[in-house]
Amino acid sequence: MKRITAWLFAACIAFACTEEKTVHITVGNPSSFDRSGELIEIATETLKGLPDEGPFIIADDKGKQVPCQLTYDKKVIFPVSLPAKATAGFILKAGRPEVYDTLVCGRAYPERLDDIAWENNRIAFRLYGPALQASGERAFGYDVWVKNVAEPVVEERYYQELVHGVSYHTDHGNGLDYYNVGPTLGAGASALMANDTLVYPYCYKTYEILDNGPLRFTVKLTYNPLRIGNDEHVIETRLLSLDAGSQLNKVTLSFRGLSRKTPLATGIVMHQGSKDYLADASEGFIAYADPADPLNGQLYIGAIFPSSVKETRVAYFSDREKAERRAEGHVLSMSDYTPDTDFTYYWGGGWSKWGFPTSTDWFGYIRSFSHKVNRPLVVEIH
Repeated sequence: MKRITAWLFAACIAFACTEEKTVHITVGNPSSFDRSGELIEIATETLKGLPDEGPFIIADDKGKQVPCQLTYDKKVIFPVSLPAKATAGFILKAGRPEVYDTLVCGRAYPERLDDIAWENNRIAFRLYGPALQASGERAFGYDVWVKNVAEPVVEERYYQELVHGVSYHTDHGNGLDYYNVGPTLGAGASALMANDTLVYPYCYKTYEILDNGPLRFTVKLTYNPLRIGNDEHVIETRLLSLDAGSQLNKVTLSFRGLSRKTPLATGIVMHQGSKDYLADASEGFIAYADPADPLNGQLYIGAIFPSSVKETRVAYFSDREKAERRAEGHVLSMSDYTPDTDFTYYWGGGWSKWGFPTSTDWFGYIRSFSHKVNRPLVVEIH
């Protein structure tokens, strides 16, 4: 893993404390099960009485430093592990930070048709850019790259593919890209609907990377205008982030130019050969197991919705669409989008060769993740 210290000094120029000023933080686990490595976030505006500059550290109640990051939106984030119903104390104070591993990173790849790819210590993802759209290839949804090592793999995979012709569609020992997105919603993308028809978003138009590790990656994306019903200039913005240790990304969507409440579908493509899925509107999730590959194992996809959804359902393609999209249909979660609001949910994937031997294991992870989203760790500042 890449080792860094400069990020912490640079990030904290506008936020820190002196030896005389210490912030005490208590974190509690309200759940009946253990929670491990979850990132908590504290808005800096709630940490009153701190001076304007200087490096800071976070330490646990034994004095051991904890990795932390100051995000673009002025939040301090750090990982916490707690047994069921337990609490733990931390302090934030001035100090020289130790060297930490970078667990999350990503960038744009103009050399590969403007892909944006990112990863953490569990899994990797990709979305498509304007150069791919200009080529005529249709790929609307999110892509998943599986890995079975904590170290970054994406940069090396692109390098080997583009420079040496070594395909990242073959597992060379640390995973591969064998997920088929095509002209579908892929691994959990969303689309507005007009007259009961998905209006697929194409590739992003512009991007801005806001956080790039060590604990969180965040990218802001804007998309080209779409026609939705009578609204001719609807522009989508996505704010997407991935945390260390998580199988799922957090994404917040907003749309400008809509004149009325509009159906919004979030989908997981169903490929031929598997109908192994769970979809529960009351619990707010959809989950799916892709067809098992005899060589590469099985890939899993899921999406979780903190807000209530109207319904979940399977929407099969027509015979013509099945041939065109090389897929059977989508597992969908349906919501109503209110103009000029934010819609937040989580999406991502897992692999049978690293942490999820069966779909039952994956579905259990999705249920547990949903519980954690709706019952976050409790943070108190003293």
